[in-house]
Amino acid sequence: METVTLIGILAGVCTTFAVIPQIIKSWRTKKVMDVSPIMFSVLILGVGLWVVYGILKNDIPIIVTNGLSVLLNLSMLVLMLLYKKK
Repeated sequence: METVTLIGILAGVCTTFAVIPQIIKSWRTKKVMDVSPIMFSVLILGVGLWVVYGILKNDIPIIVTNGLSVLLNLSMLVLMLLYKKK
């Protein structure tokens, strides 16, 4: 595997899975008051555009890592909607 591809995959894995601790914490505590839904919405838009870019470039690592990132960040957004202060 090419060094550039390996660096790209590693970068994608790091940024994709960075949200997991926040998801776990929010799920366990059911508290999301200090989490910004606007930030997650913009993040989802950004990684969604990366997926489109990856498709246009036929770049599987970009498609896969950012596709997973979209799903994880959408999960966090759903938790925010479920646990927001009523």
